[in-house]
Amino acid sequence: MFSIVIPLYNEEKNILNLLNEINNLSDLYKNYEIILVDDCSNDNTLKVISSVENNKIKILKNTKNFGQSYSIEKGVANSSNKIIVTLDGDGQNDPSDIPKLMDFYLSNNEIKLIGGIRKKRKDSFIKIVSSRLANFIRSRILNDDCVDTGCSLKIFDKEIFMSLTYFDGIHRFLPALFKGHGYKTSFINVNHRERKYGISKYGTINRLVRGIRDMIKVRNTIRKRIK
Repeated sequence: MFSIVIPLYNEEKNILNLLNEINNLSDLYKNYEIILVDDCSNDNTLKVISSVENNKIKILKNTKNFGQSYSIEKGVANSSNKIIVTLDGDGQNDPSDIPKLMDFYLSNNEIKLIGGIRKKRKDSFIKIVSSRLANFIRSRILNDDCVDTGCSLKIFDKEIFMSLTYFDGIHRFLPALFKGHGYKTSFINVNHRERKYGISKYGTINRLVRGIRDMIKVRNTIRKRIK
């Protein structure tokens, strides 16, 4: 029915709890798979996930650290289902929100992407402020109707995703790209949790510079399509 794609980089202390939470979905869904993409972690992430006995899990490993977008694209490309669910591997996304998003997605045939909105974020003050500023600028320029594109919990159509021109950073612009290509999107408030172990992999300055560059790329892509 659907494939859950989870990119992982140094999440040895978070991933087992997340997988146990996802396993609770078995009471509602029988036909789903979990695709774990290890982005060349330098801790024991790969060892930990390889030790899990679960026939729903498929493990992929990058040859070097390619980043989140590459890992998501690789996971989607190797998925077996037409519906894709994406989650962060740090445990801040709550898998118990998946049924809420999935019910809405399945009951609205015109919707091709539905994303989570983190109303009560459990991040540092500087991360929240910088993220809100970036979201405001992006939504004004790209008109994607999304106030929180950084929330990794999303459900979308595999075929449409694979038809998009890939670039590093594409995962942050999926609402704009789906809408820009003529597909309807929607968003629902979801839970957000504190990171228990490890640190965030992104610096605010680095994300700002990359975000501006990628924003221009996405805007030009959408404009070319409209013309």
